[in-house]
Amino acid sequence: MSGTRPNAVSASQRPAGGRRRRRCAGCLAVVLSSLFLVALMAWWSTIRMPGKSYRGPLPPADEQLVALAGELEGHVSHLAQRIGERNVLRAPQALARAADYIAAELEAAGYQVGRQPYTVGGTVCYNLEAELPGTQRPDQIVLVGAHYDSVIGTPGANDNGSGVAALLVLARRLARAPQPRTLRFAAFANEEPPYFQTDKMGSWVYARRCAQRGERIVAMLSLETIGYYSEEPDSQQYPVPFGLLYPSTGNFIGVVGNVRSGRLVRQVVGAFRRAEKFPCEGGAMPAAIPGVGFSDHWSFWQCGYPAVMITDTAMFRYPHYHLPTDTPDKVDFQRTARVVRGLDAVLRSLAQSDQ
Repeated sequence: MSGTRPNAVSASQRPAGGRRRRRCAGCLAVVLSSLFLVALMAWWSTIRMPGKSYRGPLPPADEQLVALAGELEGHVSHLAQRIGERNVLRAPQALARAADYIAAELEAAGYQVGRQPYTVGGTVCYNLEAELPGTQRPDQIVLVGAHYDSVIGTPGANDNGSGVAALLVLARRLARAPQPRTLRFAAFANEEPPYFQTDKMGSWVYARRCAQRGERIVAMLSLETIGYYSEEPDSQQYPVPFGLLYPSTGNFIGVVGNVRSGRLVRQVVGAFRRAEKFPCEGGAMPAAIPGVGFSDHWSFWQCGYPAVMITDTAMFRYPHYHLPTDTPDKVDFQRTARVVRGLDAVLRSLAQSDQ
């Protein structure tokens, strides 16, 4: 190529604007790197849990575990088969029968049962509660709850007969073991659509009353669809991008809370992992992520209470979720019994804690 080579320009003669642009680009890179690091640390804090989730074969079932599984199966079968579909829209009488059954079981365990009536479309519905007063700090309440209605057209064995069965078994096991804090057991009506996250949702009616009374609920555990487990690869699904962070096999129990309930999530996961050789995963996540607020714990968040969901992850694992095939034979009662045994230890730990 022909032509004349241009004269070289010294560094001192270069335009100042170029140097400023390079400095700005460098500053921007530092800021973006810092923001990424902060976001990564915040993200890690949502999933980092105490202890390690159990891996490997489950220990052999002993007689007590088999008996516990049988007790759970009896409750689920009664709710899903003898009573069946139970909701205020299509089966209000069955919903009332379920409430009566739960009340009778709690009374048989030695509790006085309170009923909170409220009206939905002309039908009176009930939230139920039973309480074991604390021996040292009775004003501090550890609450465990489960909804007892089912989706229209479904018998609701896993959703949420399994949660109600666990509630009843835990109440029985703890009835004669007073703790420093008060233990309260609650059964809620109308968690399912069309009442979900509306002012007719039973747990929201209940949580608002707790707030109005100034009750000090230090921990709320919502038992939601806890009975289905699979060892099949890729049996577990997640909202994006959580599949990169959690197991792909749906053999664990999950503990899910919002960011404000992060401390409670870690307390529950830590206590469960110490007590029971069963896989347990947890996360304290933004409430806007699909599924994070999909149960009665959401109602307690609205009132400022720390609350978590105990779940097999429902629609992210259970192929019979909200279907007529949600029947008792789909529930793994021995694994559910292991979960309940772990939750027994969790409730005792929370009720004894001074934090």
